[in-house]
Amino acid sequence: MNIQIIKQKISKQETIRLAEETFGEMVNVVDIKNGILALGGSLHADAEAILLEQGSNQSDLWGFNIYPTRNADERIEFTSLINIRPNQGNRSMEVQDSNLRKQIRGIIDKLVE
Repeated sequence: MNIQIIKQKISKQETIRLAEETFGEMVNVVDIKNGILALGGSLHADAEAILLEQGSNQSDLWGFNIYPTRNADERIEFTSLINIRPNQGNRSMEVQDSNLRKQIRGIIDKLVE
């Protein structure tokens, strides 16, 4: 599956189509500074690498999974190996800071119907 950089809103149907290529869920990475997403691929690290190649900063990238057929409150899972960042106060695979989660969700909601 190709990794797509999302800078403008995509439809729920397109999100579902992309997710079906990876068994109903997608690994994703958000760049919180630039407000963009990398959708697809097999590993969060693959999407992360694409964003880094395009000039994103490591400290701005956070991994998540999206389940597009679930209810809006349940469609995002804030878990990824790339989120383990003790130097940024995140010692878990899950994004622990509630404000950061809100920021990530805001970007997702803006770009993914």
